[in-house]
Amino acid sequence: MARAEDNALSPTAPRWRPRWLAAVALGLSVTACAPTARVAGPPVVVTPQLTAAGITARDGAILPTQSWLPAEGPPHAVILALHGFNDYANSYDAPGRWWAQHGVATYAYDQRGFGRNPHPGVWAGGDVMVRDMWDAAAALHDRYPDTPLFLTGESMGAAVLMTALAGHALPPGFKGVILTAPAVWSRGTMPFYQRWALAIANWTVPWLSLTPPRGLIHVQASDNIPMLIALGRDPLVVKATRVDALEGLTDLMDAAMDAAPRFKVTSLVMYGQHEELIPREPMCKALAHLPDPSQGGPRIAFYPTAWHMMLRDLHAQIVWQDILAWVTDQTAPLPSGMDTNPEIPALLAEGRTP
Repeated sequence: MARAEDNALSPTAPRWRPRWLAAVALGLSVTACAPTARVAGPPVVVTPQLTAAGITARDGAILPTQSWLPAEGPPHAVILALHGFNDYANSYDAPGRWWAQHGVATYAYDQRGFGRNPHPGVWAGGDVMVRDMWDAAAALHDRYPDTPLFLTGESMGAAVLMTALAGHALPPGFKGVILTAPAVWSRGTMPFYQRWALAIANWTVPWLSLTPPRGLIHVQASDNIPMLIALGRDPLVVKATRVDALEGLTDLMDAAMDAAPRFKVTSLVMYGQHEELIPREPMCKALAHLPDPSQGGPRIAFYPTAWHMMLRDLHAQIVWQDILAWVTDQTAPLPSGMDTNPEIPALLAEGRTP
């Protein structure tokens, strides 16, 4: 059996997110929260490291970390995973356990402002999240200096990776990147009323928390209904989103979209036919702006059964198997064949349309 290790591991980590900017524009009911100041940490400079307490970043902050390790013997590959918005590390529990059964270790940490970190729900800053990624990568390389390492990110986590790696080489020891449902809903692809609503709200009431009125927004993140129900019971998943966190996420998605043409690392980018959280326009635009694989760009896979939370869907094992195969050999065809899906050229053509 696979061995799962964590710090204060919660049994489930599902997530549901509506198209939150549309919700802002529609005038959601809001809950006022007392303003929370963002206080900079002490000017500590340490060497990033992986300990029993979690990943220690360069400023001394400890990021709660979970791991899923093979039951026997050292892993033949290690994945460093970045979760999505309002989520936390345990979102990788199901794939992490499965990959561990096949000899691949997975480490996931709670990004600042989420999960078990101080002040969950308060946006830490895209630049801080990018810096933490480099620190986590360095810590993992120090732990596994002779093992192939890989990065993966879901939604917001994928946007962090795109932003961090645009125009840069992979961190030392890392061989590739897997992006699942990258969050690329940039302002340039939003209706004007969403941009204006967010800007006005962020200027006037950045500390307000938004919750979607029941039944108003019909957006589905996955076909795994029990998992979606369970997310509402997980206290570590952020339920009400601060306006300034939406602003910060949008800034990050702007950066990810801008990064697409410069994202020239060995990588696999995965989207699903049933994607409802990232609209089709920004999805196609981002895919079309990625460099061609012949020029160092990523391989694209498009799944007819997948939703936004493709690693936790009912058919998630198809995606798990493809990631396992790609980690083993980045040049071999994917078992599912979804990297040769005939719909991919149409998506790219749609994204190039002015």
